[in-house]
Amino acid sequence: MPRRIGGAARAALLLALSATSVAAADVEHGKALYQTCAACHTERPDALGPSLKGIFGRKSAALEDFRYSNAMRRANLVWDDANLRAYIQDPQAKVKGNRMPYGGVTDAKDVDDIIAYLKALN
Repeated sequence: MPRRIGGAARAALLLALSATSVAAADVEHGKALYQTCAACHTERPDALGPSLKGIFGRKSAALEDFRYSNAMRRANLVWDDANLRAYIQDPQAKVKGNRMPYGGVTDAKDVDDIIAYLKALN
C-alpha cells in the first residue's frame, strides 16, 4: 500500500510540474520567435515549409499538398511535445537528412514558448 501512495504522489507531482511548465510558457513570446519560422512555414501553396497549424498529433509528412523530403516521410513521427521539442532544438539530429535549413533553437525557454504558440494554433 505505501508504494501505491508513493507512486500516486510521484504522478501527482509530475503532473503538477508539467502543468506549471505549460503555464509558464509565454505564447506571445513564442509568437514573436515563430516569425522566423513563418518566413517558410505559411498557409500559402508556394510555401517553402509545410504549414504548422494543427501540427500537434499530426504524423510527420502528413500534409498532401507539401512535398516532403524522403527523410521526413521515413521518420514516421507523431508530432507531440517531445518530438517537436527535439526537432526544434536540432532538426538534423531528430530527422537526419531533412531539408529544413535551420540549425535549431538552443534556449529551452524559447523552445517551450514556441511550442506553446504552436499549440495555440491548433
